[in-house]
Amino acid sequence: MSTTLVRARLTTWLAIISLTLGIFAIVTSEILPIGLLSAIGADFGISDGVTGLTMALPGIVAAVAAPVVTLTTARLDRRVMLCVLMAVLAVADVLAAVATSYWVMLISRVLVGLTIGGFWSIGAGLAGRLMPPQAVGTATAVIFSAVPLGSVLGVPAGTFIGDLAGWRTAFLVLAVLAVLVMAALLILLPPLPAEQVTSARVLLDLLRTKGAARALLATFLIVLAHFGTYTYVTPFLQDVTGLPPAAVSAVLLAYGVAGIAGNFLAGKATASRLRVAFVTCGGLIAATTLLLPTLGGSLAGAVVLLMIWGLAYGGVPVCSQASFIAAAPRAPEAATVVFTASFQATFALGAFLGGRVVDAFSVSAVMICGGVIALLMAVTHRR
Repeated sequence: MSTTLVRARLTTWLAIISLTLGIFAIVTSEILPIGLLSAIGADFGISDGVTGLTMALPGIVAAVAAPVVTLTTARLDRRVMLCVLMAVLAVADVLAAVATSYWVMLISRVLVGLTIGGFWSIGAGLAGRLMPPQAVGTATAVIFSAVPLGSVLGVPAGTFIGDLAGWRTAFLVLAVLAVLVMAALLILLPPLPAEQVTSARVLLDLLRTKGAARALLATFLIVLAHFGTYTYVTPFLQDVTGLPPAAVSAVLLAYGVAGIAGNFLAGKATASRLRVAFVTCGGLIAATTLLLPTLGGSLAGAVVLLMIWGLAYGGVPVCSQASFIAAAPRAPEAATVVFTASFQATFALGAFLGGRVVDAFSVSAVMICGGVIALLMAVTHRR
């Protein structure tokens, strides 16, 4: 193999890693308030419930931003857009760090949502343009590994920094990371002019296909089931399993590590057995959430079920995105737009509806509801 070819392949993989780091920075920025909620609320003199808007708002904005940003910038070079969106993320994190009022903080969260919608829609599907066909599945899995890594590494690290130097410092560190990723994208990515201009008609044509409708239903059900339950897994582990906060963190770390493994396993499976992989993810999430109220009362039961859950959910983003792309192989960006919008909207809806079930009944009841929805996904997508 020639030195030139080796360098070209290395540069391509470094470009994939830079995309991964971009999504890692975005995911960490989105969910970092989980670990800093009380500190942020205390600083602004508001309750934890009101502070929770910092979690819900980015998802809602991202669902709208995914099609809007992609359509309005359809003719621009995708490398330029990714760099601009990383700059927006840096501004958002700096704005959070210097916010003098809660309204300024919420404005920064709107910018985070804007970045999520645009960057995911453009960047998550670029493996097909950067890599040879036989490596697309692995490269896509690498990109999406940023999702569990944000939970496993990003939030704990951000929380640790927040505890040492204040929550504002954690957002400043994320701003620095965003700037570094922007520089890496500018250097490593080749020019990426739009191959097929994504328009409203392209999106509508995609949604009319049978494959996209199946992917949309499956994504809606499994994401609704997951975020309707996982959002409240900490109260479950504390109230039902009886774990102290330190032990909860250890269990969630194990969940995240399993999620990384599931992400790569699903990435390999999507090339030849996509539907089987997606149905398996849904079935395992259904089984674990339905069993948690009975077996999750013990430490061993909770740990085993959470690790299986993490393994299963780790494959969901990869399988969902691959399902949309399979429905529109000639319009991968449009497929990723629909994936991002549906994923983020359902994320926000699941967390909201799960909270209503928890308040009205119990945290165990929400696990059962989520399990039934996940089982429905597995049954309907199998056919």
